[in-house]
Amino acid sequence: MGIFERYLSVWVGLAMVAGLIGGTTFPGLFSLMGGLEYANINFIIAVLIWLMIYPMMMQIDFSSIKDIHRRPKGLIITLTVNWLIKPFSMALLAVFFIKYLFGDFLGLITPDLANEYVAGMILLGVAPCTAMVFVWSQLTKGDANYTLVQVAVNDLIMVVAFAPLAAFLLGVTDVNVPWSTLIIAVVLYIVIPLIAGLITRKVLKSEQALQQFGNKVKPLSILGLISTVVLLFGFQAPQILANPLDIVLIAIPLIIQTFLIFAIAYYWMFKWKEPHRVAAPGGMIGASNFFELAVAVAISLFGLHSGAALATVVGVLVEVPVMLALVAYANKTRDKFPVAHAH
Repeated sequence: MGIFERYLSVWVGLAMVAGLIGGTTFPGLFSLMGGLEYANINFIIAVLIWLMIYPMMMQIDFSSIKDIHRRPKGLIITLTVNWLIKPFSMALLAVFFIKYLFGDFLGLITPDLANEYVAGMILLGVAPCTAMVFVWSQLTKGDANYTLVQVAVNDLIMVVAFAPLAAFLLGVTDVNVPWSTLIIAVVLYIVIPLIAGLITRKVLKSEQALQQFGNKVKPLSILGLISTVVLLFGFQAPQILANPLDIVLIAIPLIIQTFLIFAIAYYWMFKWKEPHRVAAPGGMIGASNFFELAVAVAISLFGLHSGAALATVVGVLVEVPVMLALVAYANKTRDKFPVAHAH
């Protein structure tokens, strides 16, 4: 691991602070950048996320994807955890902590704001990770091809299941989930980088040339992540600074959810004797969230300065350091898993 990966949590922490200072000092500039969007997807953040994913997509050897059916158990675990457990556990944790414990019992959150916070957290729970899982997979030496298939299948399900699940869990029958946002997000964050990676492999041909080019563009991935965090925290700076206690209250159930979902998926992979390069990214994809989509949908449903939008941004705040802790744990427990055999 290079200096970027080794100190990623430090860079992310500095990026959060930089975003808060920038958003407070130059509100006009951040408002201008925040307005550069279509279908609630910010163009600048889209480009940064693209930079984040492209170096990972280059590593994917499409010829090996045809063998994916030989190891279906990892995919079964991921899909079960992501769609039959995660959305409901997030809704239960959000309602219990935000509405009952922190709202009714302790009186720390007003009922209206509690509803918005719960809504934002539910949107995080219904969107399994798409972009960042490639970063976590790379940091745990995960199988890049397997990670791609997991993400691709999840995205296909997300296109169908996101709206009805969100509507059901939000308790509203006519939630106006913006389909244009969902479709554009999938195209931007998956399809375009995937095609770019495929073209890069075709052009460079040899694995050695690909490796050399990969080492050169690798810092772009971390730069994309850091810059994304700066912008998200800059956009939300007034809300974050106005509600510091609320940030902590939202973070508690989100952190519990992240550890819980990872534990279920990772232990299940272990019991089913999946190799570590499948188990680690399989645990990561459920534990982390497609926060870009959750932020976009929360803004479109509830507004840029809403409690729901704030809750999704707290998702970013929590996710990066917690996922880095899980990456470290996964790397430490690598020898507990069976050695993967080549197919």
